[in-house]
Order: sequence, then C-alpha cells, then structure tokens
Amino acid sequence: MAPAHAPDRMWGRMYAIMTARRPSSPKPCGPGDPATTMRRDLLRRLQRFLFLISLFLFLAIGLLAAQAAGYTLPSPTVLFQPESPPQPSPIQVALISGHAGSDSGAVCTGTDGAATLTEAEVNARVAQRVAALLAAQGVEAVVLEEYDARLDGLVADVLLSLHADSCVDYTGYKAATRQVSLVADQEERLMACIDQAYPAATGLVYHPFTVTRDMIGYHAFRKIAPSTPAAILEMGFLGGDKALLTNHVDRVAQGVAESLRCFLSTR
Repeated sequence: MAPAHAPDRMWGRMYAIMTARRPSSPKPCGPGDPATTMRRDLLRRLQRFLFLISLFLFLAIGLLAAQAAGYTLPSPTVLFQPESPPQPSPIQVALISGHAGSDSGAVCTGTDGAATLTEAEVNARVAQRVAALLAAQGVEAVVLEEYDARLDGLVADVLLSLHADSCVDYTGYKAATRQVSLVADQEERLMACIDQAYPAATGLVYHPFTVTRDMIGYHAFRKIAPSTPAAILEMGFLGGDKALLTNHVDRVAQGVAESLRCFLSTR
C-alpha cells in the first residue's frame, strides 16, 4: 500500500511539469544583428582579397606577355623624371623668300611681253636685307625657300613669309595668319605689330578685302610646328608700288624688321 503522501507527490510532479518555463526560441537575425554584420564584413574583406589577387595575376600575365613579345617597360626613374624647363627655340626668326627655289611668282612685262620684274627677285632682295638688319640687332634669322625641307616641323619664335602682289595698278599691303591656330593670341600680336610698324616705315596703307584663300591656307602653315606663330605678308603691289619695292628696299626691309622686333619684344 502506497504511503499516504504519494498522491501529493504525484500532483506535485504534474504541476511542476505544467508550470515549467519553456526555453525561448531564437530571435530571427535582422540587418542590425551583430552576427549578420560580422558575416557581411567578412564577406566584403574576402571579396577585396580575391579582387587584389585577380588584379595581381592579370598584371603579372600582362607583363609576361609583353616581355615575350619583345616589349620593354620604362624604368620608374624614366616615368617619374621631373619636367625639364622649356628650352628657347633654336631659331628666333624664319623668313620665307616667297617663290624662291620654285617659280617666279607674279611677273611684270613690257610692251613686248618680256618680263621686266618678277615677284621672286623682289622678295629675295627684301628677305636678305631683313635678315641682315635683324642680325645687326643680335636677332638670329634664317632665310628659307618657298618649299624648303626645313619647314617640316619647324620650331621658331616666329615665321614670316614675304611676298609681293600682282603687277596691277593698286597700292597697299596685306597680311594673314592661320584660320585655326594653337597660338592665335601670339599671331594676333604679330598682326598688330605689322599693322603698326610696316605702314609707318613704308607709307603704305592696308589694302582691304583682298586677302585670298591661298594666303589663309598657305602651305607653310600646315608644315611648321603648331607652336610656331606665323604670318604671310604681301609687301605691296608690283604695279602700283613698284618704285617702293625696287628703289626703296631699305624702307621695306626696315618695316618688316621693325614688325618682327615689335613681336619678339612682346613674347
């Protein structure tokens, strides 16, 4: 026979089972959960590591391929050398003696049709005289032919091509520069110096509305270095300005030389 207190013990066990606290279920992991954040950071670090490894392998393969193909890479000392200061142009003034070594240019003829004056000879006399005047002032100048091989990539402080206009009864000078230029501001100053010094020395006035496409599209403009400011000058008309161009070469040359000295002083 069971002890008298057995039912009490049995009911006590049942009560304990019924009232026992169940363990709480784990909370779902959200974006702010520390475990989730840790896993995300670890994943990012792993991605960065894999990216760096891939980049290193890509560069190594590229280097090996370049060496196999015979290419050599510059050394770091070459890549990181400081820029050297700009050097002065080897030539200060380049003069083109219009039509020299090519053809006669414009021609004046007598009543019998024979040539009495050619543009090329006028241009040559002025160009040589200008070079002499500049040299006397310590300015280095070279005289080039119309299609001189030295025009290709020419680097100079300034280039001026000297020409004379046709043998008609007009008077005046005109000048032109490139339509599109990397040194447009310098060429504007060159034109301003010509307009100031040349008429002052020669007494000629600017001849309007006669700048031609051949002047604007002058072949030498396309050959010289883009950094070289340049212009073409029609010094006068062989017809109306013949006396000036042939009998007063010093005045013409003085006007050209002063134009160039004016420009060089503004650089």
